[in-house]
Amino acid sequence: MIYLQMLWTFFRLGLFTVGGGYAMLPLIQSEIERLGWITAEEFVDMIAIAEMTPGAIGVNTATFVGFRLGGLFGAFVATTGIALPSLLVVVAVSKALDRFREHPLVEAILYGIRPVVAGLIASAALFIAQAAVIEAGGSGFSSIEPIALVLAIASGLAVGRYHLHPVAAIVGAGLVGLIVF
Repeated sequence: MIYLQMLWTFFRLGLFTVGGGYAMLPLIQSEIERLGWITAEEFVDMIAIAEMTPGAIGVNTATFVGFRLGGLFGAFVATTGIALPSLLVVVAVSKALDRFREHPLVEAILYGIRPVVAGLIASAALFIAQAAVIEAGGSGFSSIEPIALVLAIASGLAVGRYHLHPVAAIVGAGLVGLIVF
């Protein structure tokens, strides 16, 4: 029964999420917490691992959730569920989109979707930032982890402004974590 529930849950998430993996994260988080499959802390850890592994973060996260719930077959089911809608939509829409890309209705729809995708990605970023920088159970500025905040700001600047490769930032932060903690 859990396999069918995973397949249906991740199929719906894959079908109704526009904007890629980061836009998908708030929806995945909401759904798996609602179902009691994963805690918020476990979800943040999964995101960290999904960031470091090759592939799309939404698919990787679904794979980790599936593995946690049902082992290797659960990973397969969750990954299939989240990826299948994209495959079906791409096959169905690819020819039509090429023909109608310049159509005012299609342009208007895409124009309306873009800000929503940006908002979903921002929501995922805020959730991850809060979980990574604020102590568990804390709220407000008094519960901010100073080392985590410095790592977040430094890595953001290093990658965004100075074009440090993200893998180097992850490895560096991991080394700091090993040394400090």
